[in-house]
Amino acid sequence: MANDVLIEAKTVTRILPGIVPTTLVRGINLTIGSNEFVAITGPSGSGKSSLLYLLGLLDLPTEGEVLIRGRATAHMSEEERAFTRLSTLGFVFQFHFLLPEFTALQNIMLPMRALGRIEQSAMRARAAELLGALGLGDHMHKLPDQLSGGQRQRVAVARALANNPPVILADEPTGSLDSKASEQVFATLREVVDTHKKTVVAVTHDMGLAARMDRRVELIDGAIVAEEAAHAES
Repeated sequence: MANDVLIEAKTVTRILPGIVPTTLVRGINLTIGSNEFVAITGPSGSGKSSLLYLLGLLDLPTEGEVLIRGRATAHMSEEERAFTRLSTLGFVFQFHFLLPEFTALQNIMLPMRALGRIEQSAMRARAAELLGALGLGDHMHKLPDQLSGGQRQRVAVARALANNPPVILADEPTGSLDSKASEQVFATLREVVDTHKKTVVAVTHDMGLAARMDRRVELIDGAIVAEEAAHAES
């Protein structure tokens, strides 16, 4: 069950300007608590990814407000938003976006370098620990093109965990994978919630996976039309 409120969207609306303005999300009220596994579902074009980007401070609302741990973010400087993303939020996208010239270990160290809180030796130890915890200890010195699709995505999850953020935001994390790799990545995200005690908010079109998460938020035409608890499998 959720405890502390980590992210709160208050009547959030995002409108793209233009000759014909496009409303991506409208009037969203949503609370994300600690140690939750939340699915955001809906048809293509329903605003799922747009909502995730707003929750993750990768985009700004036209109206309304996103609070991170109770702190308003609308008037933060870009530097403050960047620091908040680095320290509080981890991101996993449909495509892993690992740097091809860096090993798995080096890719995971990148967010730690950007945050600058710990020394190089501690970064390496943290990255190695994460890879080991996610079953990739034997692959830490491999380049991304030496890994399978599922392994690359699990490295991306480890990278999202690098700075020990309380929240991981995942945009279609299994969308480009086959069923076996999808199951592996889902199991990894489940472990992030159950073992690492993080919150994971995942956009997904896979209703089978969504049904195994703790809570499902359904969007249609940019608005929440349903929100329900589910019984997640362990």
